[in-house]
Amino acid sequence: MLLSLLSLSELWTGCVDLHPPDPAPAAHLITASLFCLWGREGQVPMLVCGDGFRAFLQRHCPVVLEHFRPTPWCWGGRVQTLVRVFIRCSAKVTYRNELIRTKDGGQLSLDWVDNSNNAKYPQSSTRPTVLFLPGLTGNSQQKYIRTAVQKATQHGYRCVVLNYRCFGGEELLTPRTFCAADTSDVETVVNHVKELYPQAPLLGAGVSLGGMLLLNYLARKGKESKMIAGLTMSVVWNSMDSSESLEQPINKLIFNRHLASGLCVAVKKHRKILEKVIDMDYVLKARTIREFDERFTSVMFGYKTCADYYKDASPANRAHQITVPVLCLNAADDPFSPKHALPVGVIQRMPNVALLVTAHGGHIGFLEGLFPKSEGYMDRLFGQFIWAAFEHLEELREACNIKEHLTE
Repeated sequence: MLLSLLSLSELWTGCVDLHPPDPAPAAHLITASLFCLWGREGQVPMLVCGDGFRAFLQRHCPVVLEHFRPTPWCWGGRVQTLVRVFIRCSAKVTYRNELIRTKDGGQLSLDWVDNSNNAKYPQSSTRPTVLFLPGLTGNSQQKYIRTAVQKATQHGYRCVVLNYRCFGGEELLTPRTFCAADTSDVETVVNHVKELYPQAPLLGAGVSLGGMLLLNYLARKGKESKMIAGLTMSVVWNSMDSSESLEQPINKLIFNRHLASGLCVAVKKHRKILEKVIDMDYVLKARTIREFDERFTSVMFGYKTCADYYKDASPANRAHQITVPVLCLNAADDPFSPKHALPVGVIQRMPNVALLVTAHGGHIGFLEGLFPKSEGYMDRLFGQFIWAAFEHLEELREACNIKEHLTE
């Protein structure tokens, strides 16, 4: 796109040697060219799923049929990823915090939006609930979480966000944090929510690492997941491929070192308890995510090597075990989850999992319009799918060929 604009500029200036042009026509030409290129870049995302699930999504989630036109001045997935961070979020969310204990003696911080005053679901016992799992180093205050929570509450649903250990502001009571392969904390939260509201349907929504946790949990629990459906956005399907992509020079400079630094800062706050089981001096010298996982994550969770941890953490290896309907949104230019790692072949054979792939969008980006706002394509898809899953559950199950009753 950039080369095309440069060529247009060169052609324009090469035509006028004696009389400089009025700058207004030049500006109009470039603007028209931007719109032309923007429209040409817009494509209907690729939808990989069974015929029944496809028909359901096309009927109740019309966003899957739309042309996704990324913001024209956001060239490539890296820029989409970066710009999303700086866009102001208009969603104002007030949480109720709850601390719950875990089997190992630790505690988890949950942020709730009860949505008690909504007219559509006045009964707390049956109000649909969305469980949010943020990305790496994320928590309930992330812009993408607050935007999604606001959209869910507008539908009348209850929301709860799991803040991972070390990232929720709570005290770390045991020398144990979290990782993409360990779904025990997710299971603890799911059981807690269902004990409080056994008749309320529960849907899981995971972003990036949160999507990995959600898919791994659903695969391991199968029909006992207690969830009616799942939704992931910018999930990393293969941890090793993701690590290799993030270690490319530009990605390493822009993303990898920043995230590794964030992880080190988080665990450093709990150094006194963590150094009982980990060499914290060695950990805090990590400059990449892989180095952090080699020195901290794989050691803490008992893996012989980081490669073993990455293999166990990759949802692509167990996606075929998922039994509930799941929609997964990825971008082909995501620097965190390269397109060659998308498990297209596996998902093609599954009636209950759908993979929606946009040509552009980056990682948790999916910005659209000349002047992108905090709510973009990803957020519209989220709103439509959770509504479709809660309001048309039996139709969704039939579309995904789920005949046996699942434990909710």
